[in-house]
Amino acid sequence: MKWTQECLYCGNYLYRLKDKRLKCSACHKKIALQKTNKIITLIDAFVENESANSAAKRLKLSYSSVWAYYEEFRYLSAKISEEEYNDKRDEKCEYEEYFYLEKTKKSKREAIFDAHNFLTFDYHGHIYTLLLPSLKKYRSQMLQDSVEDAYLDEFNKFKRISRIIKVSKHYNTIVKFWDYFENAIVIYKGIESEAFIYFLKEFEFKFNHTKEEAKDLLLHHYFKEKQ
Repeated sequence: MKWTQECLYCGNYLYRLKDKRLKCSACHKKIALQKTNKIITLIDAFVENESANSAAKRLKLSYSSVWAYYEEFRYLSAKISEEEYNDKRDEKCEYEEYFYLEKTKKSKREAIFDAHNFLTFDYHGHIYTLLLPSLKKYRSQMLQDSVEDAYLDEFNKFKRISRIIKVSKHYNTIVKFWDYFENAIVIYKGIESEAFIYFLKEFEFKFNHTKEEAKDLLLHHYFKEKQ
């Protein structure tokens, strides 16, 4: 394994200690084999879209521990996505607006206030997403002003138009991402609104990279953050 020869923190030569740990010849970081193997295995599971519950059972680890690692990987995915966007932000791009609503809520007319609206930008095959403000904060005011029904009618009309656009539009990178996102996010149940942005960024990151690229990027950034 390459990581047993090159330091995950700085890339320099490693040597083995008497207690079987590895130590870097340059930064002097000590690396525990068992813990590092666990992190690499969990990165693999995360990139393969294996749920935290499934990974915990398969690896005989606690669910809370695996979920905590997944959260770290998710935040790193968001950070990497923002760094990549900064390198592309001045390029020309196409974009479309999209809304996401859990399948279990789609038949409920009033659930539209739970929808997550985001813009999807296509930088020559590289996707970037921008989450728009939540509609929830407007609901109470609409109820007071007695305009909720009118708003729901308009928004549901927008849903129908958006669906028609999606169906009629060429199967471009943006539409591919929407389909990928809708199918992939179902492994997570009951996502809190405040955390939705990180799940969106997780799948943006995974969509933009091959599995091997994603694993290498997460591994590199994970240990870089720990320096």
